[in-house]
Amino acid sequence: MKIACALLTVAAILSAAPAQAVVLDLSTMSCKQFVESGPDEIKMVLTWMDGWYKGDSDDAIIDTEVFVENAKKFGTYCAAHPTISIVTAAEKVLGN
Repeated sequence: MKIACALLTVAAILSAAPAQAVVLDLSTMSCKQFVESGPDEIKMVLTWMDGWYKGDSDDAIIDTEVFVENAKKFGTYCAAHPTISIVTAAEKVLGN
């Protein structure tokens, strides 16, 4: 009985997954695709980039002023270079 209850619980959790789940392959996403994405996707990509370029040695802190400044730089660069990948754009804008 406990196993059946556990299986039902797992099934209920899995069925509650978002219907609009999206897989973002950042290694192939172009700047054009990024700029044309919805606000949720844009936020996810920007947050990922912020963490990626901080690296493991930096504190786990998001400075919103720096974050917004970098997001603006990245958006401006991507708008001007729509055919390049976001990884290349991130390296140009945020890379050290």
